[in-house]
Parts: sequence; structure tokens; C-alpha cells
Amino acid sequence: MSPRPAASLGALVRISVPAEGELRAIVADVAAKVAQFLGQAADATAFDTAIDEVAGRVAPGGNGADITFEFRQAGGDLLIEARSGGRSSEVRCPLPA
Repeated sequence: MSPRPAASLGALVRISVPAEGELRAIVADVAAKVAQFLGQAADATAFDTAIDEVAGRVAPGGNGADITFEFRQAGGDLLIEARSGGRSSEVRCPLPA
């Protein structure tokens, strides 16, 4: 896959997972794959803290909720937005040049 210009992209990927449990662990892997699609080498561990931060803001304590994550390019960053139960939060992760 070749990188695409940011102006032509909306949300690259949207995924919903339970706020707690094993499936949430795949969100960092998805972030790394989106970064790779954008032409940047990235490891999933680079996104763990960012994912935990936004998840904690929108679904504190989990409480059996689902979280929807959206990934898109915003300038030189990977923008990760999380939504759950009427709450939303986002974090920007710089993509290496």
C-alpha cells in the first residue's frame, strides 16, 4: 500500500471493542497498522499509553461499555479519537518523519 494524501482521507479505520478485556489489546495493533498504511514504521507498544489515556477518559473503570476508536492522519500526527456513552476524547501521536 502506498501512503495517501491526508486531504483525501476521513477516518481511515473505525473499530469498536469492549472497554475491558482481551479485545481492547488489539486497538494498539490497529493504530500501528494505520501508521504503516500512512508510510510510517510503528510498533504497537508506541500507542499503548495513548490508547489507555483516551479509553480512561471515555469509559473510566470500563463498566461493561464499548469504546469506538477512530484513526486518521492529522498533519504529521496519527489522531486517535475514542467515544463511549456520550463521551469523547482524542490524542495525537506524532508519526516519525
